[in-house]
Amino acid sequence: MSTDETPRHFIRAKIDADNASGKYGGRVVTRFPPEPNGYLHIGHAKALCINFGLAEEYDGRCHLRFDDTNPTKEEVEYVEAIKDDIRWLGFDWGEHLYFASDYFERMAEDARELIRRGKAYVDELSLDEMRAQRGTVTEAGTNSPYRDRPADESLALFEQMLTGGIAEGAATLRAKIDMADPNMKMRDPPFYRVMHASHHHVGDRWKAYPLYDYAHCLEDCYEGVTQSLCTLEFENNRELYDWYLAALGKEHRPEQTEFARLEMTHVMTSKRKLLALVQEGTVAGWDDPRMPTLAGLRRAGVRPEAIRAFIERVGVSKANSRVDYSLFEGMIRKDLEEVSPRVMGVVDPVELVLEDWPEGETDTFDLPHHPSEDMGSREVPFGRHLWIEREDVAVEPPKGWRRMAPGWEVRLVGAYFVTCTRVETDADGTITKVFATCDRDTRGGSAADGRKPKGTIHWVARDGAQPVEYRLYERLFAAEEPSTLGDDWRSGLNPESLVVSRGYVEPGFLDLPADARVQLRRMGYFWRDSGDSTEDGLVLNRIATLKDSWAKEETKAPKAEPARKAKQVASEPPPPPVEAVLTSAEEALLSAAHAAGADEDTARAFIVNDLRRALGDAPSTLPLEGRHLAEVIALLDADTISRAGAQTLLAALLEHGGEPGALVESLGLKQLGDTDALLAVIDEVLAAHPDEAARLRGGDKKLNGFFIGRVKAATGGKADPKVVVGLLTKRVSDT
Repeated sequence: MSTDETPRHFIRAKIDADNASGKYGGRVVTRFPPEPNGYLHIGHAKALCINFGLAEEYDGRCHLRFDDTNPTKEEVEYVEAIKDDIRWLGFDWGEHLYFASDYFERMAEDARELIRRGKAYVDELSLDEMRAQRGTVTEAGTNSPYRDRPADESLALFEQMLTGGIAEGAATLRAKIDMADPNMKMRDPPFYRVMHASHHHVGDRWKAYPLYDYAHCLEDCYEGVTQSLCTLEFENNRELYDWYLAALGKEHRPEQTEFARLEMTHVMTSKRKLLALVQEGTVAGWDDPRMPTLAGLRRAGVRPEAIRAFIERVGVSKANSRVDYSLFEGMIRKDLEEVSPRVMGVVDPVELVLEDWPEGETDTFDLPHHPSEDMGSREVPFGRHLWIEREDVAVEPPKGWRRMAPGWEVRLVGAYFVTCTRVETDADGTITKVFATCDRDTRGGSAADGRKPKGTIHWVARDGAQPVEYRLYERLFAAEEPSTLGDDWRSGLNPESLVVSRGYVEPGFLDLPADARVQLRRMGYFWRDSGDSTEDGLVLNRIATLKDSWAKEETKAPKAEPARKAKQVASEPPPPPVEAVLTSAEEALLSAAHAAGADEDTARAFIVNDLRRALGDAPSTLPLEGRHLAEVIALLDADTISRAGAQTLLAALLEHGGEPGALVESLGLKQLGDTDALLAVIDEVLAAHPDEAARLRGGDKKLNGFFIGRVKAATGGKADPKVVVGLLTKRVSDT
């Protein structure tokens, strides 16, 4: 139960009111219902924390339920990955693991009941015919000629749909509501469609599958869910959610409540684009520490406690906001500060030789693991040969320099004062070795005469030092809002998002638990990469720097105001504002596009962003057919056209009409996939960027995105990125 100290928000207030009135008998049952078509990302963490957190707070339960109603997009791999992520975040569904597909028989029986009650019918209209009879915002729709067919006939046809006796697209099961309803979503929406696809969980048992609006409310009802919590983009679905439960006379009726989703700067959560980064080799997989997935954050070393604290800090509201990524980084640092022992490691080593220290003589220092001294201490070896950071030495120190330089005395952390005598460099001026003398009277790092050295630097004794591959991770995107960059979104990638260096760490690191997070002086927080570390070689991932290297305030709170309107560009639009409400005409277009095969969320985003921008508003009538919108989206998803090409195609359809496929050919919008032509462009781009090309040939895969973006720009956006990445890889390997 919430307490007076618990931060208040409208969902807690609603639960308290329900409990006070006796609604649901004081029970609190929530659910987390992911579709198993991808990996969970940081945005999903908010829904996880709200649903599981509230259930725990009110002594209730939260179900994990996979909404697997679309077998063409779902895989067992995603099911298992989602389970792992939820467990890692600290939540447990206990015995309450469910699949929507577990209820298919029960849903089918409820569909039969709707038919018997005169609330549903099998419609054999084509998609175009269905679209034409839906009406407009000012005109009522026209009843389907199949709307009043006898229930027995619809029941028989529905059985054929379920068992494979009807071809895909030849029939749908529609709710019989009101073709004159002002809410276009309520104009006899289809809720079963024929799909001859094998299902990852139930195999080939079914040939027709329920749609989301029908399935979701029934799943909640069957499981006794009391609080059906979802993000604001589902607000328009609530009326239909309630209708199905009422039409079936269900005694238990959950209530849907919406909250604002989590949006962050410098983060891209488009599954299609994240998959492209994986396929192109820009990142090392879905669990690459730069990815916004929970698997990536886990691999990076972020603790689940930090994520949960961050979600609590962001809060729950109906006001959309964009959280600065610096807040998240600040919460990660705050969490790590309290649990990370201090050790010394050198990321870019150069040898320091103490000329007056006898060869073979050693010393040790007992240094604390943490300023609080609660973590104890460790013995650190010391000798004539040490490793120090190359950046801590300057041949000609600039004004304000506080580290090592010829003739300057500095403190070695916890050890001695040393004075630099000389510095060796190579032909390029790179420092290769440093020499110094040691004042043994300053053991422990202080002088009896009270003198202060120029600065303090960290070190690792060469003897016993453990070799390390350091992976210095930064934000994957330098662009604040990468989704606004359109087809050139790869240009928003941070070319320094991963820097790999070979260095050393003190031997005491090996005495720490394998999953220990540590703070390396000045270099940041690190932990051992469990996947790539071996007995013969340590790999340490940097979880976070010690301060915000992006010059942002670490504790900057999210603004409780609408997300800043993205700058309009000639390519990709920002994601649709979740508070955007579709007009009836737009709802009709969305429904028709979905019926024609378009993904509903993708079509909604296209309507809100592309179509409204093209028309200048959200008009009451739309000069576009649903099947045309679906075809434009299909062309885009298949990479036949680019995002910029899709906008050009849309403008042509609105002005002149026609068929999208033919317009793509006539307008020359098809992406360039010709091997010879693209190889010529790739060669020109590689020649124009010799330094980057050399790094790419040396194995720096993060530059793949850089070159793909340049090739796209050189071809006017027509280069097919999938073809480009293959040719680029071949060209680099050949040279």
